Order: sequence, then C-alpha cells, then structure tokens
Amino acid sequence: MTNIKIVDSIMGSGKTTWAIQYMSEASPLEKFIYITPFLTEVERVKSEVDGRHFIEPNNANVEKRKLRSLKDLIAQGADVVSTHSLFQTADDELIDLLTDSGYTLILDEVMDVIEPVNVNASDIKKLESSGDIEVDGNKVIWKGDPHDDSRYRDIRILAQAGNLFYHRGRFLIWSFPPKVFESLDKIYVLTYLFNGQFQRYYYDMFGFEYDFSAVEKKEERYELADYDKSKENRTELFGLMEIYDGKLNDLGVNRNAFSAGYLRRADVDVLKQIKNNLYNYFSNIAKVKKHQMYWSTLKEVEAPLTPKGYRGRSIPVNARATNDYKEVEAIAYIFNRFPNPHERAFFEDNGVTVNVEALAVSDLLQWIWRSRIRNGEPIHAYIPSSRMRSLLKAWVKYEI
Repeated sequence: MTNIKIVDSIMGSGKTTWAIQYMSEASPLEKFIYITPFLTEVERVKSEVDGRHFIEPNNANVEKRKLRSLKDLIAQGADVVSTHSLFQTADDELIDLLTDSGYTLILDEVMDVIEPVNVNASDIKKLESSGDIEVDGNKVIWKGDPHDDSRYRDIRILAQAGNLFYHRGRFLIWSFPPKVFESLDKIYVLTYLFNGQFQRYYYDMFGFEYDFSAVEKKEERYELADYDKSKENRTELFGLMEIYDGKLNDLGVNRNAFSAGYLRRADVDVLKQIKNNLYNYFSNIAKVKKHQMYWSTLKEVEAPLTPKGYRGRSIPVNARATNDYKEVEAIAYIFNRFPNPHERAFFEDNGVTVNVEALAVSDLLQWIWRSRIRNGEPIHAYIPSSRMRSLLKAWVKYEI
C-alpha cells in the first residue's frame, strides 16, 4: 500500500518550507517528484533545495512534449519538479516507469482529479452505436481507430489512457488514473482542510488510506507534528479580517445568490448593480487603489462586472498556492461556491458523501490567503453571499 500523508496545515504555516527542508536533508538514495500549481514555485524548488539538482521537464525531445521529457527524467532517476497540468497527463507508460521506482511524490496543493468532459449525450450515443466506444461498467473503452483525429480525438485519448467514465447514461467524467498514486511508495499532500476537497473524495472512492499531520515551527526548523486543528488560532486570524456588513450585501441574502447558476441567469440590471457595488466598495469603503486589491467571480461574467479603473485585478475563484498578491489589503469574493452537480453525482453514486459546506469554505479560505493576511496583516473583505459569510463564521467556531 502507498504511504499517503496529508500535511494539513493552515496557509502560511510553512508547508512548502518544510518540504524544501525535508528534501534538502533526505538521503541521496531517495528520489523526489515535486508537483506544484505554479511555475514560480517550480523555480523556488529548483533554487532553494540544497544538495540536489531538480530538473523541470521541457519539450526539447523528438516528440516535442513535456510528458516525454518527464518520462525520460524518471527513467534516469532524476529529481523532478513540475506543474499539476503536466502531471495530470499521466498515462500507462508513466505508470510503468513509476512502479517500483522508489520515488517520493510531494504534491503541493490538491489536484483536479476529476473533470466533466465537454461532450453532449447524443455524441456519446453516436460513438456507442458506431462501435467507437464500449462501456464496461461505467468505464469507457475506445474500440475505434486508435489514431482517430476527428473532433472526438480528446475522447479517444482519455479513453485509451483508461481515464474516462460514463455516468448516469448522460455525461462523461475524466478521472486522474489512480494507478499513478498506487505506483508510488510514499506521497505527501500539502494542503489545508483536506476533508472538504475532491481529492479526499477521490481517495475514498478508490480505497486509498491516508493519515494526517501538521507542520509546526520549532525555533528555526519546521517539523511534522500531530494534526490538531484546535492549534490553528482561527479566532485570532478572523480578527484580521474586516468583513463588510452593510447594504451592499442585500443581493446576497438568498442561499443560492452569487452561485454559478445565479450569475449566469442574472439580467443586465442585476449585473450593473453588482458592478456598482464593487466599485463603491473598493473606492468609497475600502478606499484602495488598483494595486491594493483583487476580486473574483465566475469567469463568464467577469467582463460586465469589472469596475472602471480596476481591470486586470481579477483572480480565479479557486486561486491557491500563489504569493503574487501578498501585499493586497482589500478583496472581494463575488461568488457562492457549490460543487459541479456532475462531479458531486459521480462521487455520491460511488458511495462517497461530498461535504458541500467544507468544500466551499476550503476554497474561500485559500482565496483569502492570497492577500496580505498571510503575513499577519489586516485586510478588508467584501463577501456579498450570506451563505459564504456564514460558512466563514462556522469555520472560526471550529464547526467545519
């Protein structure tokens, strides 16, 4: 069984610093694959780990693909640092190379381990009736031309890799191949509130066992310690947040206000009101300039909601693991996080219950911690969804 340790510590507690310290001090016989969401963190690992030469995969090879470079580096036994996006393309050849290779994987932040595939039900039926795909249980097997280059090419590639599932007779789901995790001896996942994240549900669905640790700083060193959320000083941290409480929250009273569906259905007048509220908050309440703020909403409605003078300061609603905004003092979260219904159904139909509230507050906290609060400095926050504010308060009380 793969030894999986979840290093579950609040943002800014030193998880990455611990990992760099651990890799610097490890036996020369131990080999590492370090996977992170951002290229800036790739550079950090390359420059800060002592006594090791970490190599980043590139496309300077016959196939002109970074995946080929990753495979070659693993075959050579090199220490490798790369991004989530490359690691997500893992296939059977990579699994074979990893099996019994002795690598330790350090995963900086959870990955997107499942995603709905953009294909409609009629296309799925067409591929079935033509014999191009076959559904075994709920796994999609490609039976057609192994080199098909039509508009179904993406489906072919995913099915050939064994990563595609047909669910409820209506939609396709891509799943990261669990054999990748099975092929490794030791895995560390550096994150926070793992119990509310899809990778936890993925591990449960595929029967992976894992245990929890936290990071503690002792003098000048970072050490793994027993997981104890009561040591997180949540009340003190919440005291650094000045959460807006006033009329600009009126649109967010209903439970589903600012959800993806709500924002997609919003008419011109509602979008204009949200935009005006945003401008009012940053200009007249927080009184900050462009470089002192960031905000987030559903990507599809970002353009009509962007306040005048604040273009270019939006970040993803699920932003995490980046330090690019650590000086920001005012933030606005124009979103209400619910799981994609297909993703939730995929897990729950396989016997795994999704904690919708923990998932939402996990994303919200990661997003908040992109700001200067990570440095122990106070921030101003506008969160118009009453549900998201309530979840944040539940977290403070250790109810989540």
